[in-house]
Amino acid sequence: MLERIWSRIGSIFIGPDGLRAGWRFLLFVFGIVLGTWFVEEPLARFLAQSFAINMDELSAPVMLVRKLVLCVSVFLVTAIAATLERRRLDSYGLPGEQAFGKFFWKGMLAGLLVVIFVAGAMILTGGMALHGLALHGSEIAKLGLLWFVANILVGIGEEYTFRGYALQSLWRGAGFWPAALITSALFAGDHLEKPGENAMDIGMIFFLALIVCLSVRQTGSLWWAVGWHAAFDFGQLFLIGTRNGGHMPVGHLFEVTFPGSAWLNGGELGTEASIFMVPAVIATFIYVIWFLRGRQRVEKSIRS
Repeated sequence: MLERIWSRIGSIFIGPDGLRAGWRFLLFVFGIVLGTWFVEEPLARFLAQSFAINMDELSAPVMLVRKLVLCVSVFLVTAIAATLERRRLDSYGLPGEQAFGKFFWKGMLAGLLVVIFVAGAMILTGGMALHGLALHGSEIAKLGLLWFVANILVGIGEEYTFRGYALQSLWRGAGFWPAALITSALFAGDHLEKPGENAMDIGMIFFLALIVCLSVRQTGSLWWAVGWHAAFDFGQLFLIGTRNGGHMPVGHLFEVTFPGSAWLNGGELGTEASIFMVPAVIATFIYVIWFLRGRQRVEKSIRS
């Protein structure tokens, strides 16, 4: 009798393939939290002090530091999980042989097109006014490169945190849609700390996260998502210079003002909260579903 009870209790945690996927997911989340406390924060403070970086502003150096330590943390936690599962570090959506290949550049193009569409719509409707260049000479190349590298780290770090091991562990246990919905909700929830957060911004973030999950299913990797994420943030922060959580980016390319209403330009939250993101998100969804294809869909290998 006692043996049967222990067997039933054990079955809650252990399945045919070892520790059940849901527990693996929770352990990964716990690892990410510990990584934030004991890796990201101390390392970010050390680097900021070493290079005299003001961590209170929204700038390329700040983002470079923050997202570099995020990448270190998430790769460390994922490496531990991969070792326990006897898999490669890059087997959760970032295959090394595809690094910065065609899917990455397709994602970059798609992300930039979204930014160009939203910026153009805001200009035409009076939500944004363009007054020329804010940078000149070598500053354009220097800051452009810093923002570009920083936003690639944004794409890699954030995508591997939410759509790497986290997505795949839930996917194996519960199926694609529950995994996509849970990780997208967590991703959107992670943005709630931004000042003045509203339903439009969170809604756009949530649906974009779902689209990114779909891109993983369509292509078998995260590289399209990394490119899209990097280009979208690069376009917002460096090209447009849009506000983000009430902060204006330091060192953006164009001199712009946002005289229109918040529903046009997103107000303090920036272009993510603009009404023009709605058709952009719909168009991105259609593209991912109908036109984005890889050599293999990840369902074929997700349970291996």
